Amino acid sequence: MTLGVGLGVEGNGELEPFGEVVDARERARLLDRGLVQLNAFWAGEFQPPPRQQPRIPVWVAARWPYRRLVRRAARWDGLFPTDLPGPDALAELASELRGLRAGRDEPFELVAEVAPGAAADPWEAAGATWLLTDFGSQPRRDEVREVIEAGPQ
Repeated sequence: MTLGVGLGVEGNGELEPFGEVVDARERARLLDRGLVQLNAFWAGEFQPPPRQQPRIPVWVAARWPYRRLVRRAARWDGLFPTDLPGPDALAELASELRGLRAGRDEPFELVAEVAPGAAADPWEAAGATWLLTDFGSQPRRDEVREVIEAGPQ
């Protein structure tokens, strides 16, 4: 299992109807506090502890080109940047993350979304450890099946 976290989408009205905090800075504080609490639960305050050790991996979503979420992700296990203009942007993030994570040996995942049929090589060279196929908000069944039948690159 991998836990994906983020601040949610700004300005689309997805949070307000439920009485959720709308301010991005306050949501960021709540996310950081919640992750610390969750980590404490996973470290033994919750029984039974998760089977994955030292804990369930946490991947942080961040919208390109914003950097605060990149710094947050560096404290955890992975970064899932959205709206990347291309592999060069991912390489820039990978370089930044190497600096932020200097001296840490734990694995770190860097995720990229690619269009169906896009070549994986440029993204791997940029530092991607995972590639997810982005079918858009209205996936076409035949396109999805084609990607599944082709299998991993």
